[in-house]
Formats: sequence, structure tokens, C-alpha cells
Amino acid sequence: MMRPRPPVIDLEAVFKTYQVGEIAVHALRGVSMRVRRGEYVAIMGSSGSGKTTLMNILGCLDTPTSGVYRLNGRDVRDAGEDELADLRNREIGFVFQNFNLIPRTRAIANVELPLAYAGLSRHERRRRALRALEDLGLGPRTSHLPSELSGGQQQRVAIARALVTNPAMILADEPTGNLDTTSTREILTILEQLHDEGRTIILITHEHEVATHAERVIEISDGHIVSDTSAMAEAP
Repeated sequence: MMRPRPPVIDLEAVFKTYQVGEIAVHALRGVSMRVRRGEYVAIMGSSGSGKTTLMNILGCLDTPTSGVYRLNGRDVRDAGEDELADLRNREIGFVFQNFNLIPRTRAIANVELPLAYAGLSRHERRRRALRALEDLGLGPRTSHLPSELSGGQQQRVAIARALVTNPAMILADEPTGNLDTTSTREILTILEQLHDEGRTIILITHEHEVATHAERVIEISDGHIVSDTSAMAEAP
């Protein structure tokens, strides 16, 4: 009998409140969820639903006001800034809607950036970055600036940068939001392939059609999880 996969993400009664002047904005209201290693989960919600706040907490870019968040069993509440930065660099590969590439830096140097933070040698950084770009079909584009690449190619550079540290989890925030239909299909196919390789994929989206590519869809509204279902069961 197979043992259940251990949770890579474990949230218990997480609240997040922001103070805007004299107004308290309750972005998350007691969110509890678990994501097991190797799952492909979409977190879906409209603007203002709390999904971006949830993404920031999952990515250790922000901390809960109250509640518990464990990443691979590590309670992040007592982690300092340096440890959080190290966790982000080792455990999570980030992919953003706006690509977040450095404009005047060539593709290969953009991909090398997380390895520079990790202290790898120049030779090893270049070797890994080149391999990541080639794996995503961008071998001929390694010396191109972001402005010389299409939107889909820029997003593939961003995915290469996310993968270059070999993280177990990819956190993708609206990764198809700025792409045309063809590029959207390409990026979703890449995410599915990464999932097939055993990586945990967390996809943040407001589009139901995009969410159904995941195994599981968690819907958030007004800071609450309102549904948690198998996307595959809903797909036609």
C-alpha cells in the first residue's frame, strides 16, 4: 500500500490583515489548505479575492498576521529575512505574469541570476543556465535581450530562470495573463511537463479555462476558500 505524499505546503487558519490608514483590510480570513508533493494545483479567484496575498505567503514573500505556514515541514513564522530568502531561492521557482526579466540583460544572464545569489561559480552558472534555456527550446536565443523576444519566449526565459536552481515547487502567478492563445498553450504544456517530472506546481489564475489544466482547483473569494475540487473531474 502506497504511503500518502507528505505535504509540501501546510497552512492552518492563516489570516492576513493590512492596515491602510485607519482601515483594516482583511485579505485572508482563516485559510487552511495542504498541497502534497508532486500535486498540480490551481488557485483561482477574481481581483480582490485574496489569491495574490495567498501567493505571497506561499512564496515566503510575506508572512501571515496569524496562523501557521509550514513549507516542507519548516514553520516559517520564526524564520529571519536571510533564511526566508534562502528558502525562496532553494525551494521555489517563481514565474510571474510580467516575466520580471531585467530589460538590458541578455537571456542567459537573466537565467543565471538565482545561481549568483546561491554563490555558484561563473562557469557553473553559465553551464546550468544554458542547459535550462536549451531544454525550453531557447538555445538560439541565449544572447537576446528581452525586448528582442516574443512574449511567449520571454515567459520561457522566466521559466528557465525558475528551474535553474532545480526547485521542487514552481509558483506561477498568472503566467499566461499577457500571452496570446498560442503562447498560452505552450506555457501550459510546459507546466504540465514539469508536473509529469514530479514537481509541485501552484498556478495562480483568474481564468477557469487555465485552471482546468491542473489536477485540483482551489477557489478563493473574499479571503476564504470556497471550493476545493478536482479539475480533471470537471473537464469535459
